[in-house]
Amino acid sequence: MAASTQPPSIEAIMKNILLSLLAGLLGLTTLTAQQFDLSAEIRPRYENNYGYQSLRITGAEAAHFISQRSRLNFDLKQDNLKLKIVLQNVRVWGDMSTLARDDNATSLQEAWAELLLTKKTSLKMGRQEIVYDDHRIFGNVEWAQQARSHDALLLKFNPHTNHRLDVGFAYNADNQSRVDTSLYSNIAGYKTLQYVWYHGNFNKFQLSMLALNTGVENEKVPNGERSVAYMQTFGPRLTYKAERLSGDLAAYIQSGSAPAADIGVNAYYVGGNLNYKIGNFFSIGAGAELLSGKDMNDPDSDIKSFAPLFGTNHKFNGWMDYFYVGNHANSVGLNDFYGHLAYKKDKLHLKVIPHFFSARGAVIQGTTEMDARLGTEIDFLFEYDLYKDVDISGGYSQMFATETMEVLKGGNSDITNSWIWLMVTIKPKLFSAKK
Repeated sequence: MAASTQPPSIEAIMKNILLSLLAGLLGLTTLTAQQFDLSAEIRPRYENNYGYQSLRITGAEAAHFISQRSRLNFDLKQDNLKLKIVLQNVRVWGDMSTLARDDNATSLQEAWAELLLTKKTSLKMGRQEIVYDDHRIFGNVEWAQQARSHDALLLKFNPHTNHRLDVGFAYNADNQSRVDTSLYSNIAGYKTLQYVWYHGNFNKFQLSMLALNTGVENEKVPNGERSVAYMQTFGPRLTYKAERLSGDLAAYIQSGSAPAADIGVNAYYVGGNLNYKIGNFFSIGAGAELLSGKDMNDPDSDIKSFAPLFGTNHKFNGWMDYFYVGNHANSVGLNDFYGHLAYKKDKLHLKVIPHFFSARGAVIQGTTEMDARLGTEIDFLFEYDLYKDVDISGGYSQMFATETMEVLKGGNSDITNSWIWLMVTIKPKLFSAKK
């Protein structure tokens, strides 16, 4: 009698099918030193907006909604190749019929390949998230359900374990036109982009340097001539980390021209933080950000307001997003002085952050210069790891605004302006295979 054989497991069958499929798609003939990971994310979030981003007007009711991000992540590593595809759907509960046949809320958040050219050099190309340092200039805007990604080419150098140099390029167009006759819509925020970013580790200190050039296509009036206005952003960021004390300091300058004839850019940013860990569970900290702005009665046409460009702006200047989250551009700038008290033990994380805001440029109403103080915001956060791959987080924020804020944002500073949110994040790994 022939010896019985054990049938292959379902996991083994799925592994072979997926690896064979990937090999066919990528045109590979061998599957050596390969790893494939499939993961997912489901992230619903409830929000109660009662003065979010701008002061409420008297009698305005709170807005309630639930948004959701759903992702499927494909990661492949093989010899000299890395590849990632992130399929994403972003929606508000109820924004489509229960019988809908089409869904326009689905897109590719990431779709890139990275080729290892040498042991210390690689080339990354395609739709990708670009994140550096503390997200102030380049961030993936993870808070936003859709997040941020760029169509870019990135050359990465790692000549030493303590040093890294990235050189990035991007060039955008609206379509595959045969003749370049139309003005680019600047839907990506720029027509062209080039940057160099360096990062070095020096024991307890780390140093980053960024030099960024962004070009926005525009049409000069009245002659209709097309041109590209180039703006430069450059500066260093220094961090320090010891056992209990940590800190950072950054400064950036913006120069060049704005997308209009004969308008220059002359702006700056300075920011820093100090943090201290108390015992095993508590930490305290304080910091400040100064973003240049322009007096309301300044006759100079040049732009003097700093633009954080592609940063994760929700992370900064208060979570109610009164500043630099789709607003406050080319305005009076900002002084933000803040502190924090945090508690973290096991699965629980609590944090409170007060912000004290004031205008950096003069706010004018009629012929009167207003008090520079804009208001105080208090942010509360809790996070709890429910169990593996699942966590729950939420927060409450309230803005105590001044009349000067009313001049800038409108609304009523004498009534309650608050924001509440609650979010569940589920990020399981569905499948992993090595060969």
